[in-house]
Amino acid sequence: MNNRQIFQQHLAQTSPAPIAIEMNKAEGIYLFDVDGKKYIDAISGFSVANIGHTNSTVVEAVTKQAKEYMHLIVYGEFIQQPQTAYAKLLTDNLPSDLNCVYFTNSGTEATEGALKLAKRATGRTKIYAFNNAYHGSTQGSLSVIGSEYWRNNFRPLLPEVYHFNYNSNEIIEAIDSTVACVIIEIVQAEAGIKAANKTWLQTLYKKCKANGVLFIVDEIQSGFGRTGSLWAFEQFEIIPDILLLGKALGGGMPLGAFIANYSLMNLLTNNPVLGHITTFGGHPISCVAGKAALEVLLTENLLNNIQHKQSILINNLTKKLIKHVNYIGLWAAIAFENFETNHAVIQKCITKGLITDWFLFAPNCMRLAPPLISTNQQLLDICSIINESIDEVELNQ
Repeated sequence: MNNRQIFQQHLAQTSPAPIAIEMNKAEGIYLFDVDGKKYIDAISGFSVANIGHTNSTVVEAVTKQAKEYMHLIVYGEFIQQPQTAYAKLLTDNLPSDLNCVYFTNSGTEATEGALKLAKRATGRTKIYAFNNAYHGSTQGSLSVIGSEYWRNNFRPLLPEVYHFNYNSNEIIEAIDSTVACVIIEIVQAEAGIKAANKTWLQTLYKKCKANGVLFIVDEIQSGFGRTGSLWAFEQFEIIPDILLLGKALGGGMPLGAFIANYSLMNLLTNNPVLGHITTFGGHPISCVAGKAALEVLLTENLLNNIQHKQSILINNLTKKLIKHVNYIGLWAAIAFENFETNHAVIQKCITKGLITDWFLFAPNCMRLAPPLISTNQQLLDICSIINESIDEVELNQ
């Protein structure tokens, strides 16, 4: 059996039609298949590889740590320098109220931990979430995901979860002292890069504060410079009670985190003890990789040119089939008339050596999230391939 047959028969499949290109190397913004064909990764491994693939600083950190030790014991028992060093770097680059990190295995586990913490801290059980939101696919995360299509076949899920339209006043009016938390993406990723209205978000935030409702901000996709600032919430002038991180957090290794004030997080240590526990969360190799990646992001000033790079993408995507482009930072959703057109363009792009995809709640939109290290010329190359693909699809319509 070759690798393709093993993939199809012995690996659990998540869709009827995976991309199924056999890759064997990645470097910078490029991926290489077993035949040596080069692809531009225009989605950064779904916003994981914000500083590109196999960065030498990250690889060196991983190699060094692997020689010292890997897994030792469940998270939270031994003092491990990779965890403490990364927690300190993260909190040094966050508002002072966000000073305590709980490392997890992934973004969805960060969501689970945050929801548990909100219930524990408030003694309430009511959770407010949003339509077209995405927070992961474990059962708690699935409960707050913003589409019944994904929830329905896995019910019953968490009770007392209520969904509201994004940027609507209905949720503001519904906030009262019976609600445990609101969980929100500052930019709804899978809705096709839909940013919150700043005034609306601040009003919602203030209403939560007035009623003791914890404000959980999901920056699993939007964090680490994707929106042009280190954290998207900085642009909206609010400070989360609990911040969710993942994807780029691990610098290419699996890692998630929920971050809150120490007084809040410390509630998980009693009543019951081990209020949240994980075996592999905060794995030392993941932590050194993530710390190295964040240091690269900060020391190489990769955020300084995001707005200029954004303009290169937006100004060079002007084909007639494009209905509009939603964007913030180096993150965009190119909208077409329907899924069929979008899918056809995506397939042409992949054939031409550009990896892109669609959005769960905006299937008519093409995803663009190239690594932040992309040069101006590389961004022009991306636009050129997309435009060529659109022309070919249009010709066949």
